[in-house]
Amino acid sequence: MQKTNYKEAISSEIFSIISCASKELSIKSYVIGGFVRDYILKRGSAKDIDIVAVGNGIALARKVSNLLPSKPRVQVFKTYGTAMLRYKDVEIEFVGARKESYSRESRNPIVESGTLQDDQNRRDFTINAMALSLNEECFGDLLDPFNGIADLEEKMIKTPLNPSITYSDDPLRMMRAIRFATQLNFEIEEMSLKAIKNNAERIDIITKERIVVELHKIVTSAKPSTGFLLLEKTKLLHRIIPELIALKGVEEVEGQIHKDNFYHTLEVVDNISKKTNDVWLRWAALLHDIGKAPTKRFSKKVGWTFHSHEFVGSKMVYKLFKRLKMPLNKRMKFVQKMVLLSSRPIVLATDVTDSAVRRLIYDAGDDINALMTLCEADITTKNPRKYKRYHKNFELVRIKIKEVEERDRVRNFQPPITGEDIMKTFNLTPCREIGKIKEAIKEAILEGEIPNEYEASFDFMLKKGKELGL
Repeated sequence: MQKTNYKEAISSEIFSIISCASKELSIKSYVIGGFVRDYILKRGSAKDIDIVAVGNGIALARKVSNLLPSKPRVQVFKTYGTAMLRYKDVEIEFVGARKESYSRESRNPIVESGTLQDDQNRRDFTINAMALSLNEECFGDLLDPFNGIADLEEKMIKTPLNPSITYSDDPLRMMRAIRFATQLNFEIEEMSLKAIKNNAERIDIITKERIVVELHKIVTSAKPSTGFLLLEKTKLLHRIIPELIALKGVEEVEGQIHKDNFYHTLEVVDNISKKTNDVWLRWAALLHDIGKAPTKRFSKKVGWTFHSHEFVGSKMVYKLFKRLKMPLNKRMKFVQKMVLLSSRPIVLATDVTDSAVRRLIYDAGDDINALMTLCEADITTKNPRKYKRYHKNFELVRIKIKEVEERDRVRNFQPPITGEDIMKTFNLTPCREIGKIKEAIKEAILEGEIPNEYEASFDFMLKKGKELGL
C-alpha cells in the first residue's frame, strides 16, 4: 500500500534537527497530534508541537537543545516524563511513547513505556492520533492507524478505541470533544455522543481549573452556542453551570408565556462573538440573564416579571466564579458590572434623557462601550422592523453618550469639591455631614442641576451647608 507523505509539513529546520538528534540517540521520533491535524486542515502556523519518542523523550529534548545554536533551556516535568523547550516562539513538547491504564477514582493514568502504536491508542480522538515520521528512512510518512484523515474529511469527532472507556478513563476528553466540535465546526459521532451523556457524572472528578480552560475555548470560538448546546444535550452543563440550565423552558399561565431564556442567552453570546474577542465580555453575555430563574414571577395584572434579575444575577456571578475557581479579581467584577447594568441602556433607548445618560456613564465608567455592545447583542427579536428600530434607538443612545461625555465629563468623575474643601469652609472635623454634602454635589451634577465645575459646586456646597445648619 502506498504511503501518504507530508514532507512539506515538516520542512522547517527544527524537524531536521529533531531527526538528527533521534538518529544520534538511536531512537525513533514522530510529530503527533494537533500539529498534524491543523496542517491537514490548513489552520495556519502551529504555536505548539508535540513530539513522541520511542524511547527517552527527556533525553531527546536535551539533545535537540544541544544541537540548536541558541541552546534553549529545557524544562523537565519528571512527574509526567515530559520535557519542553521554546524555539522561535513555538513550544515543543517531548514525551516518550507510552501506554496507560486508569483507576476509576482519577484521570491520572498509570504509565508504562510503550510503542508508537500504544501511544496512538491512548490519544483522545482519531484526528489527534495521526503522526508524521521524523526518521531518516521514512521522513514525512503519515502513520494513521484509525483513519483520522477520513474523519477530518467527514468533519467527525471519534475516539480511537471504545468511546465509553475513553471518556470514563479521562472524563476531560468529553469537554475536549465538545470543544473541538465547536472550534472546528465538526460533529461528534453518535456512539461517542451517547457515551459522553452516559459518563456525564464522571466530569465531577476533573478539577474546576481544567474544565474552565475548555469552557474558555468554547466561549472564545466563532459560534459558542454550538458547544453549549452540546454541553446541555450531554447533561454536562447540568453539572458545570446549572444556573444556565435553570433558564431553560417556557411556562404558560392564563395564556401568557415568556421566552426561553436559555436559547435567548445562546443567541446573545453568538451575537456578541461577531463583535468582540474579549473573553470576559462574552462571559458577561453568557451570564447576563442568570438572575431571571430565581426572580421569575407571574401576576394577573402584568403577566411574567423578572424584577431585580440584574442585581440578583450580579450576585450569582461571584458564587459561580468562586465555585468554578475562576479569578475573583477585576475580571469577575467586570462581568458583575456588565450583568448589573445590562438592562440600563435598554430602558434608555425609549427615553434618552441627559440625566439618565450621565448616570449611566458615571456607573459604567470606562466600560460604557462594552456595555453598549452587550445590549446591542441582546436584541434577538426575529421581527425585522423591531430589530431595526431597537438598533436605531441604540445608535441614538451612543450619540447622546458622546454628547454628554464631551460636555459634562462625568466618566469616572470625582466631584470638584473635596472633603478637605468642605472641612476648611465650615471649620469641621471628620463627620457624616461631609459625606452628605459630597453626595448632594455628585447628585446635583448627575441630575444636571449644576455643571461639573468648581465654582458652581462651591456655591451649591454653601447652600447645602446652610440647609444642614453648618
